[in-house]
Amino acid sequence: MRNIIEERPTDDLHGRALYNTRFVDDADIEGKSLLDIGCGFGWFELDALSRGCTEIMGMEISEKDLQTAKKYIHDPRVSFKIGSAEKLPFDDDVFNTVFAWEVLEHLPAGKEEKMFTEVRRVLKKGGVFYLSTPFDSWMSKIFDPAWWLIGHRHYSKERLLDIITKSGFIVDDVIVKGGMWEMVGINDLYIAKWIFHRRPFFEDLINKKQNKEYAAAKGFTNIFLKIRRVD
Repeated sequence: MRNIIEERPTDDLHGRALYNTRFVDDADIEGKSLLDIGCGFGWFELDALSRGCTEIMGMEISEKDLQTAKKYIHDPRVSFKIGSAEKLPFDDDVFNTVFAWEVLEHLPAGKEEKMFTEVRRVLKKGGVFYLSTPFDSWMSKIFDPAWWLIGHRHYSKERLLDIITKSGFIVDDVIVKGGMWEMVGINDLYIAKWIFHRRPFFEDLINKKQNKEYAAAKGFTNIFLKIRRVD
């Protein structure tokens, strides 16, 4: 992940990132060994450390993608590793909990099931896998510039449940969240970051609106799942 505006990992979370942390049960973090696939700048590592994980491994596809997290996060419980979600560089039965926030849609098309089977392999018996990905609704696609420009994939609940079942998992929880302010925030981020090389415009206002939006009962932009290894 290119850090073109010199961002740092932060625990001051809002919107989707904040909801990700609240979606995860404390029991799946405290005292547990964790893997964060696609860790980015390391915001989830900070949250997991504050909630008492025993260790957390942050993984990215290249050394360049890990530069920011490595630069700012120095805790003996945190490690970082280069690897692919399609072939995880870990032994079997290593982690209690695995996370993949907004990763699935970036895999090569048709490789989704491979990631799920690899996650199941590295999970301990009874281990859980948390993930989020764009939801396949017409509203979320129309207002997603990446969907128009590069075919950014969105997933239906039915498609995900089919992959999950084939991969040897059962579903503990599934929910769709996020609305128009999520879409406003994404477009604001794209314009501010990639065109003007600056923080998003109206950031405080959008953060407040997104926090309220994710606290609502329903949404249409992102799907969040907690699934469990079947033995």
